[in-house]
Amino acid sequence: MLKKLRNIAVILAFAALSALFMGANAKEEPEPQAYVLMEAETHTVLNELNADKRLNAGYLTKLMSVLLIAEDIRNGEYAFADELTASESVTNTKGAVIWLESGDKMTVEELLKSVIIGNANDAMTVLAEKSSGSIESFVMDMNAKAFDLGLRDTRFVSPYGYYSAEEYTTAHDMAVICCELAKYDFLTPAFSTWRDFVKGGKTELVSENSLTRTYDRHIGFKACHSDEAGYCAAEGGRNESGSVFVSVVLGAENDGISLGTAKKLIRSGFSGYKVTFTMFPDEMLAPVKVKNGTSSAVEIYLNEQGKAVVPKGSGELRARVVIPEYLTAPIRIGQPIGTAAFYNDDTLVYESELLAKSAVPKLSYKYILYKLLDKMMEK
Repeated sequence: MLKKLRNIAVILAFAALSALFMGANAKEEPEPQAYVLMEAETHTVLNELNADKRLNAGYLTKLMSVLLIAEDIRNGEYAFADELTASESVTNTKGAVIWLESGDKMTVEELLKSVIIGNANDAMTVLAEKSSGSIESFVMDMNAKAFDLGLRDTRFVSPYGYYSAEEYTTAHDMAVICCELAKYDFLTPAFSTWRDFVKGGKTELVSENSLTRTYDRHIGFKACHSDEAGYCAAEGGRNESGSVFVSVVLGAENDGISLGTAKKLIRSGFSGYKVTFTMFPDEMLAPVKVKNGTSSAVEIYLNEQGKAVVPKGSGELRARVVIPEYLTAPIRIGQPIGTAAFYNDDTLVYESELLAKSAVPKLSYKYILYKLLDKMMEK
């Protein structure tokens, strides 16, 4: 019996040492250099790691290129069915290509599909030259669009995503670009396709983003990798209520980490957050007193009703109105009077200006005399 107990003790000790050894040698999965989760309509950041760190995003650059082309199509500059002719610029194109030669003709739809699914740089050249006249001008338009979107930590040097030490962006800025792309429903079919063909079925396109075929909430956008940028992914998903969440992952060690992190972030958005309206009727706003004006008070209104992203389970938003006790004339129409701030518990989630509904001129002797004469005429 004693021998059996000794054997059991040895076995348990060996098991404990083995577990300790395995735990000490187990490697934690390395984190990407940066990531972000963003709600698409409000651009609310819900989760992030180094979201504002300037990094190279590799071929995710093409998402800005696609955004410019999508804007052109929406504005009627050209249509999906229009045929474009490749120039000499496609000769000896580097990287992924569909083997276009000068003089080849393809529709905008096929060219755009080649860029989105197959990452084709020669197709991108044809579209960029159609959009802006030259590659150089197109790059200027890319940077101008970045500026318009408020992306101050982004600089593009080409439409393709070729590595350059002068090109950089952030997970946050790239997520904003994806939020804009999510507005273009006509891009969804290409963004949601894993494998397709162009040039009469002769050229195959395969997306590096495997989530296009494995994730049922997927609506876009892109995955890529390079020696300099590592593995990067930009993913978008839509839930049952129609809310869209965007995740961007930069600088991962492999596609399992980049795509896995992107999907995990989107799912956490679906499970943890909801989009709510900041409803506040103007009828609840009392007029503000006016001194030295032709009217004793002026009505005010909320400049813009909005939306906010809050954790699921949150109650109604609490509104706090900040307005002065009185105003001094003159008051102009639309003049900012105060603010309405909306809180989820103690967290500010939305803020909008309160504006004057009408003008109130300054009181003058001429106006006083006019009113006195008017009253005398009434008698």
